[in-house]
Amino acid sequence: MALSEKQQNAIKLASDKSFPFVERCGVQTLEVERGYCRMLMPLKPNLNHVGIMYAGALYTIAELPAGTLYLSSFDTKRFYPIVKDVWIRFRRPATTDVTVEVTLSEEEISRIESTTEEMGQCDFEWDVEMKDANGEVVAISHNVYQLRKIRR
Repeated sequence: MALSEKQQNAIKLASDKSFPFVERCGVQTLEVERGYCRMLMPLKPNLNHVGIMYAGALYTIAELPAGTLYLSSFDTKRFYPIVKDVWIRFRRPATTDVTVEVTLSEEEISRIESTTEEMGQCDFEWDVEMKDANGEVVAISHNVYQLRKIRR
């Protein structure tokens, strides 16, 4: 189920501008489809005291795609996500903008949604590689989330 251009733009706006902290970082949602997003954390506003990307900016771009995928893949009137666990391993200094790409398959989206509908919640997880402009992996994270059913 493809998203319309209007839906894509609304999700990009929500992903990039909903939280003042994220907006100050300059995050950009480059691409979004159902079950997919590619996001960018720019280097310049996120430099640390030694001229590389601040570790907190890398953590942010590792965790942030979950909200974008939630908006593109699940019924926001019936479900909401929470972060259960995120760990990050820094591999090398990031000296350029950094991108992440995350994909949830249709099968995984269906599993998460049906389990949440039946049980009231469902855990799901993925690994994320943060890459610099040269395609080098600068950090890796393991992300664990839970989708919960809204109780009325």
